[in-house]
Amino acid sequence: MAVQIPLRNIWLLFLYAADLVQFKDQGKVAAESASNLPELVARLLAHVVEQRLRRNLSRGYVSRHSVLPRVRGRIDILQTVTGQLLERGRIACSFEEHTMHTPRNRLVRAALDYLALCVEDAEVAHGCKSLSQTFGRLGVGPGKPSRAEMAADQIGRNEVADLLMVNLARMTFEALIPSQQAGLAQSHKPDATPQLVRRLFEKAVANALRIELGPQGWQVLAGRRLSWPTTTDSGNVLPYLPGMQTDIELTHPLKKRKVVIDTKFTHIFAATQYRDEVLKSGYLYQLYTYLRTQEQPLLDGGWQSEGMLLHPQVGGCFDEHIDLQGHRLRFKTIDLTGEAQDFELQLRNCL
Repeated sequence: MAVQIPLRNIWLLFLYAADLVQFKDQGKVAAESASNLPELVARLLAHVVEQRLRRNLSRGYVSRHSVLPRVRGRIDILQTVTGQLLERGRIACSFEEHTMHTPRNRLVRAALDYLALCVEDAEVAHGCKSLSQTFGRLGVGPGKPSRAEMAADQIGRNEVADLLMVNLARMTFEALIPSQQAGLAQSHKPDATPQLVRRLFEKAVANALRIELGPQGWQVLAGRRLSWPTTTDSGNVLPYLPGMQTDIELTHPLKKRKVVIDTKFTHIFAATQYRDEVLKSGYLYQLYTYLRTQEQPLLDGGWQSEGMLLHPQVGGCFDEHIDLQGHRLRFKTIDLTGEAQDFELQLRNCL
């Protein structure tokens, strides 16, 4: 499916998924001129990095441990004594260094290095390589940081300028780095990114609904686990019951309305022996189970609960519903190939 999706719409999915919609105008030119996903990411990252360099890269404190000629930070007494360092006029110290060699900057440089090697457009590749060299001259070393290092390098609210740059660098490694089985050549093809678009689609829908419906009093929850409302059991069966987890839940306390949305990155229809197009029974049963197992507390409180199966679609539109035992079930698609403005409108108006 991803091979047919315009790059400009993948860019919009990324922005909504990363909660960076405020930057959507920055990528319009790159999204239209890029010929594939690696080139799109490279153009966008290079553009954002150039802007960031005009205002200097952010610095951070990095923990260091070194043997020095004078005290800096805390003295490592054990190493100093056991190594007999004082006899040589040295002392072991642990200290914090204010530097540009931070995990986030290293991640960006590593992404630039990778893109410089894999992008086919020579000019774009040269631009990425040149920016990486600039990072090096500023003291940012090569090599991708570990996940633990990135987790410790939290981006604060006053560091918005780094958000887009770092998220694009993350996208480079999440979307473009090939698996050991796939090989390098396959990762360069636009149709090698269905898993990326699947993740982006699910996150983008949740954030788009939050942006659109939050001001109207709706609460948007993603990935809530549900429990089975059992009354009795045989004693050992509960650990074997399958887990239930919704993709998106919308609740409006004042309206006493709840909508469970299940996003499926598959075609909305399946073919059977007797019909060419039929709604997929497994998905329908799953959504219906979500609603029925949670309905009693809602009914007792006077709430109305609904369900929606939301699918991406390449061309065309489907939006129908049924009312079943007091619950409305809606079946809707979002056209991933539409014009950017129409696509964004669909994304934000799922309800």
